Formats: sequence, C-alpha cells, structure tokens
Amino acid sequence: MIDDISTRARVIVVGNEKGGSGKSTVAIHIAIALMKSGRSVATIDLDSRQKTFSNYIENRRAWAEHVACDLEIPDHLLFEEKTDHPTADDEAAESNTLIEIIRTLSENHSFVVIDTPGHNRNLMRLAHSMADTLITPLNDSFVDFDVLGAVSPETFGVTGISHYAELVGQARRQRLNDNRQDTDWIVLRNRLSSIGSRNKRFVGQALEELSQTLNFRCADGLAERVIFREFYPRGLTAVDDLNEMTLGTRPTMSHVTARIEMENLLGAIRLGGAAAGGEMFELNRDAA
Repeated sequence: MIDDISTRARVIVVGNEKGGSGKSTVAIHIAIALMKSGRSVATIDLDSRQKTFSNYIENRRAWAEHVACDLEIPDHLLFEEKTDHPTADDEAAESNTLIEIIRTLSENHSFVVIDTPGHNRNLMRLAHSMADTLITPLNDSFVDFDVLGAVSPETFGVTGISHYAELVGQARRQRLNDNRQDTDWIVLRNRLSSIGSRNKRFVGQALEELSQTLNFRCADGLAERVIFREFYPRGLTAVDDLNEMTLGTRPTMSHVTARIEMENLLGAIRLGGAAAGGEMFELNRDAA
C-alpha cells in the first residue's frame, strides 16, 4: 500500500472506460485553457496503445512550427506500460514510478492533466485515486450511460450502479481513507442534440438521479463534433486564437460555436477561474 500520494499540483484526470467519448479532446482543451490563463501545466498520457493525447500534442508542435505561430505546448509525458501481462511486482513498480513522476512534475507546475485509457488497468485505477478533479466525458445515450448505471427498460429510472462508477467509488474511498480531500467528479454529456428529444430527456433525468447517489456534477459537453475532429491533425483547440494563420483557412461560424461551447464547458468545470471569462475567451465574431 502507498502511504502518501499527495502532490503540490492539482491533478486533473480525464477518465471513462467507454472508448470514443472524447477524453483526449477534453484533456487537451483543459490543458491549453489553463496555460492561456497563465498556469503552468504538465500532461501525462497513460494510453500507451492509442496515444491520442500524445499525438494531439505532437500535431500541435508540428503545426506551430509549420505556420511559425507561437502555440502553448504543455510539458508532456507518454507513460509506457512495460508489459501486457504485469505481475504484482510489475504493477507496484509502475505505480511507484508514476507517483514519483507526478510528484516531480507538481514541484514546477500548478496542474497535472492526465488522460487515461479506456480499459481497467492498474495505472488507470491509480490515476483515478490521485484525481483532485475527475472529468468523465459521456456520449448522450444509454449505451454510454451503461458504464455508470443500469436503468429500467420500462421507466428509464436508475436501477443499479455499473462497473466504472464502482471503480470511481473505490478510488474516492481510498482518498478518504488516506485523509485526502474527496475528488470533485464531473460528468460531461457529449454529443448533445441541439433539439429536444425523448432520449435526451431520459438520459438527463437518469444522470441527475444517479448524481445524487454517486455525488458527481453534470455539465453539458461537446456537440460540435466535426469541428473538434478537424482540430486534431493540426493540434489546435477551440480556445486558441483561430485566424487564417493558425487555421490555414478563414474561420467560420462553426469555429465560433465550438469556442463558445468550450467556454461554457470549462466554466462549468470551475478550475479556479481559469475558464471563466477573461481575455482568452473574447471572441471576434466579425472574423467568422
């Protein structure tokens, strides 16, 4: 057992056992938004197979050089797991290594943002136990809701707790047992429809009901999926100064919409005012 895993920095973990929920997109936006607010940020990618978070940052580095533009780049680390079938000793060694890395990064950074893989492994569980803030992106459907809870097919009311919610619960109990502050857990509803629907209403009601049991906050996530996917090859984010130089093309109203959407999302997360208003979210709508 690890006696003390506290750090000086605030550790933000983006996690969900369901793939395709937008974890890496949310992680990079949080990191860049914090940097634009003047915070020092380190980032860690624990998904050594997909490497989406790491590739996003490398794309950003390459695009910044290509267009000769100064884009914020966090101090980034890809954590490589040593084996697909680790022994107990392997897991203990990896855990200690990750803890020391986070401790070292926290000495010179105010925030450490960690993107986790979509499968239940030792380091994924450890990251959740270290999360001061846990952000769980969730596509707005009962297919994705299933990682948190089960619902009645007749009433759509919550009937039980599912595997990922149990994992988070165990991590939070561990923090409390270690006399550490409870994790602030936020569930982001991604791919929200712009129009009302029975599914949207039922998922929303189920999340609100489950939030009372699991003690998490709900927030609207990302709806403008196409634009966010287009950002990836160039490593751009909606909180960047999007102009013809950075984009390589003229901004559109879709870029403005994405920026407003991300402003609302970051404001709901409440990371010390880093995302609430300020110059970094002043929008030049005339340029769109």
